[in-house]
Amino acid sequence: MRPPESRPKPRHLPALAKIAAALSLTGALSACNAVVLHPSGDVAQQQGDLVVASTLLMLLIIVPVMALTAWFAWHYRAANKNAKYDPHWDHSTQLELLIWAAPLLIIICLGALTWVSTHLLDPYRTISRIDAQTPVAEDVKPLEVEVVALDWKWLFIYPEQGIATVNELVVPTGRPLQFKITSSSVMNSFYVPEMAGQIYAMPGMETRLHAVMNRPGDSVGFSANYSGAGFSHMRFATHAVADADFANWVKSVQTATPKGGTTGTDEANAGTLDRAAYLQLEKPSEKVPVTRFAAVSPDLYNAILNMCVQPGKMCASEMMAIDARGGLGKAGIRNVEMLSYDRGGREAVVRASANPSAAVQRELAWVRALCRQNPGSAPDHSVKAPASMQTLSGAGISEPQEAVPFLSRDKEALAAPVSTPAHSSQISRN
Repeated sequence: MRPPESRPKPRHLPALAKIAAALSLTGALSACNAVVLHPSGDVAQQQGDLVVASTLLMLLIIVPVMALTAWFAWHYRAANKNAKYDPHWDHSTQLELLIWAAPLLIIICLGALTWVSTHLLDPYRTISRIDAQTPVAEDVKPLEVEVVALDWKWLFIYPEQGIATVNELVVPTGRPLQFKITSSSVMNSFYVPEMAGQIYAMPGMETRLHAVMNRPGDSVGFSANYSGAGFSHMRFATHAVADADFANWVKSVQTATPKGGTTGTDEANAGTLDRAAYLQLEKPSEKVPVTRFAAVSPDLYNAILNMCVQPGKMCASEMMAIDARGGLGKAGIRNVEMLSYDRGGREAVVRASANPSAAVQRELAWVRALCRQNPGSAPDHSVKAPASMQTLSGAGISEPQEAVPFLSRDKEALAAPVSTPAHSSQISRN
């Protein structure tokens, strides 16, 4: 056995060799797809530019601080006997100004940039440009897509075209896009990195997203919010195509021969998406293939949004309209039975209201007659695009709209009773 002093000593790499080895590993980053900084959509590109601008502003203070940290550690090392040692030093006006003024100015710049960008890139705001050089023409109508987050798949309804797809989003390039987004059960997050930032999908609520795709190509959208066991596979294919290709795709979906079941067994047409088919589609399932529907019930999305797809269910908008009028008193007790929106209570409600008597039908008709709002509809909270085309200028931004539009209505109009043949025009509050 070798004595300890004769054992070979470990070899230590020079500092320069270590640095070279570390820098060589950065080459692996060249294969990363920086889609957030180089997306296909103009809205996503503006958001990426905001990330870059914010990072550069923060580096203005971070880089000097890191450099000074290294310089102080080297200058005041133990081996440097020439470094001035002043144990009684306690204040320097010049140093205080440098320490506090620079970060304060950067915070002011970041605050201004963030405030203006938050309004200009509001997902509820309609876009004013296709790209930096092309404004949106006044006569261009946005393509409307209704999005429903299901367990664990995505449903896309094209109301103007009368079709629907599961786990497939096809949009034309160079045309404004308007998404209406909701969820069937739990909170999810709709995110297509190539198009725009993420926005949440919540049951019983509607969020909006306005965007545009500038280049044709394929990408992937997904849920960015954990929603259960099948969350990992909650992805959908996104195809940006030219206008002519989009029209051909719509025609092919409308005229395809129905195949498979309502939940989809292959990439084929599954017939008509009505309420009965949706209730089957809504059931939790994972890794659902692309499914297309040649026709959709016109009122399906509003029923999903207001949680009244099941037969006999009162829509949330109807109940809110009743509440806005002060309630129904004893006359509305029976209708409370229809408001069990929890997952476990739906089946019991459906059975209880499947065959209503003539008296119950008259009562329900009276209740619905009191709802001046269109049952199942959601108010449009979209905000108009700013008047100025200058990036991050904020010129012409309108004031926020009221969150509850009916609060601004004439109070006398809200208080006025509605007469119906079945009941008196006065509302009982006993």
